[in-house]
Amino acid sequence: VRLYAAGQPGGARSDRLLYQAKLALDDAARLKVVRKMYEIRFGEKPPERRSVEQLRGIEGARVRKLYQLLAKQAGVEWKGRNYDYTAWDNSDTANRCLSSATACLYGICEAAVLAAGYAPAIGFIHTGKPLSFVYDIADLFKFDDIVPHAFKIAAKNYPNPEREVRLMCRDVFRQSKILRKIIPTIEEVLAAGELELPKPAEENIEPAIPNNESIGDVGHRS
Repeated sequence: VRLYAAGQPGGARSDRLLYQAKLALDDAARLKVVRKMYEIRFGEKPPERRSVEQLRGIEGARVRKLYQLLAKQAGVEWKGRNYDYTAWDNSDTANRCLSSATACLYGICEAAVLAAGYAPAIGFIHTGKPLSFVYDIADLFKFDDIVPHAFKIAAKNYPNPEREVRLMCRDVFRQSKILRKIIPTIEEVLAAGELELPKPAEENIEPAIPNNESIGDVGHRS
């Protein structure tokens, strides 16, 4: 579940990766991208004249309140987000369910990021991690279905809640058609930086097997 699968439907190319890096290195463009992520996530424009660091702080406070609200709605006792992968069993059931759910979400988002030709490590809100951009994109979808359902599973006292969470994620991913949403969302947030997308280099390698028409389900390559 860390990484579902990754291909390069557009061929081996670096133009989008360079575009992403250019946006991340331009302070004004990066701030515009972060503001767009904030708007998508919370359904409203962020406060004006705020830096990336200030917006990160505002976002963190809102997310903590959102966790509290969703836990309360599910009837789960919530003591805060506490996760240590080296001491998995020391976490309470709610935190283990959330960690299992986000691991699945990160896997499918990383696959989409790679398939679209972007770099998982070049983030805008999150920085300095191998999956910073994956975390940025996953956060835009996390509270739609994944976190609420994870809390509901935590409230039911299953003998193996992590397995129930993985099955839930599988069903949610399919029902919500998330694979159709991730890459367009990436394009939308990066476009907010208002920098021109570089043209593909002439030496770009095209797909070895063209696949213009799909006859399968979402994610199926015929």
